Amino acid sequence: MRREKSCGALVLCREGGEWKMLLTQNRNGGHWAFPKGHVEAGETEKETAIREVLEETGVSIVINTDFRTETQYSPASGVLKDVVYFLCVVGSMETVRQEEEIDAICWMTFSQAEKRVTFERDKEIVREARDYAEKYLK
Repeated sequence: MRREKSCGALVLCREGGEWKMLLTQNRNGGHWAFPKGHVEAGETEKETAIREVLEETGVSIVINTDFRTETQYSPASGVLKDVVYFLCVVGSMETVRQEEEIDAICWMTFSQAEKRVTFERDKEIVREARDYAEKYLK
């Protein structure tokens, strides 16, 4: 079995006293998820997450929390993919969509994001991010 690794981020922004989460709709498959991408040679997990969020959404991030979660799935026969997500807070909701890979970008409340993401594990990750934000972020 071939192994792949991707990293991304759960990008949060405060709007009107409420947390919003950035989601992307992937052009290949149409699923809604969090910005992420493959680790390139020599990159750390955090460097990959920062680069991929910028490439896919135009949002510059700094990973400024201790939050880290993982998921694993098989995107194709004979392939096992590990994905690491970090959580970060940004000050602006301005985005620029990477047209080659991303069909849409949306900012949503945690409850909206939990309903919108396609995969069950991603729904769990939204809840993990909400719990972390409620406990540790002001």
